[in-house]
Amino acid sequence: MIDLTLSPTRLVAVLFKEFIQMKRDRITFAMMLGVPIMQLLLFGFAINSDPKRLPTAILDMDGGHYARAITTALETSGYFRFDFRPASLAEGEHLIASGQAVFLVTIPSDLGARVDRGDAPEILIDADATDPAAASGAVGALSTVAQNALTREKGEAAEMDAQKEKALSILVHRRYNPEGVSQYNIVPGLLGVILQMTMVMMTAMGLTRETERGTMENLLAMPATPMEIMLGKVLPFLGVGAVQVIVVLVAAKVLFAVPFVGSMTLLLSTVLTFVLSLVLMGYFISTFAATQMQAMQLTFFFFLPSLMLSGFMFPFSGMPGWAQTIGEWFPLTHFLRIVRGVMLKGADLPAIAWEWAMLLVFIVLYAGIALTRFRRTLD
Repeated sequence: MIDLTLSPTRLVAVLFKEFIQMKRDRITFAMMLGVPIMQLLLFGFAINSDPKRLPTAILDMDGGHYARAITTALETSGYFRFDFRPASLAEGEHLIASGQAVFLVTIPSDLGARVDRGDAPEILIDADATDPAAASGAVGALSTVAQNALTREKGEAAEMDAQKEKALSILVHRRYNPEGVSQYNIVPGLLGVILQMTMVMMTAMGLTRETERGTMENLLAMPATPMEIMLGKVLPFLGVGAVQVIVVLVAAKVLFAVPFVGSMTLLLSTVLTFVLSLVLMGYFISTFAATQMQAMQLTFFFFLPSLMLSGFMFPFSGMPGWAQTIGEWFPLTHFLRIVRGVMLKGADLPAIAWEWAMLLVFIVLYAGIALTRFRRTLD
């Protein structure tokens, strides 16, 4: 028979014991406070479904007052931020292909002459449509903003609306994903998300399990250096990552018909670098975690902001500057640019060189800190 009696003294003793246990488990206690605060900050300030001030390149081949009026109006609208003024079309194309600019605005040399003659002027907008959500709002505002600017500059009023044949034409080229298929953006990104979630967690929990079971002491007794132990632990997970990569790439092609226009060799080389950085991150987490539960909690604490601030769920360009700065410190941010650039844009090595170099920096950083922490455990 179950004893349902309640003793206040015994209850207080049990509660006191639990509070002491919570105080000792500092990682769990920090997660209880840190995760809600992180979610509030990310969803409240960093996430924006209607991105503004998107990096834009403008190639003004006219240079007249009409072109300046249109440029000013586009920037004043809040959707465009003219960070680049390429000297040629080839330079502007490179900015789009490398992901530095979301839009390339090309103003033809005869814009002013066409307006003065009463002909229908045109401007060309090349939009990076690999992420349809990032470009949709800005593209929707283009026609109205530019037309109003041209009308004000000509000093005309409502009669401009009646002259449809003489109205400003906005030619929008949605590059790399003209149909705006969301799977083309999401599925390549899932390759990075899946690898990050599994590689970091499996490595961190696997190494922490060694400590919990006491087998780590046997490993430390072996005549092996910290570098040899680290490589012996993380390299097997590269094989697991290779299987996941094959599964995701085959599914992307067969199930979702995601186009692949780049170099497979280049993509697989960057994937290998990315996976190595992830398993080293897991090794790094394991040097802080005393239990598998703590390893899982620390992995989640790393995974949540990385997922939100990398550009996978929300447009990276639409986040405030401080959030973009934080996002640059996650390997997933750089890998997403690589995988989308290679698969959808056919990006070559120079176009992704910076992102690949950042992944190599993460490898050196995580390995260095993990080895430093490992030597401390030997003491």
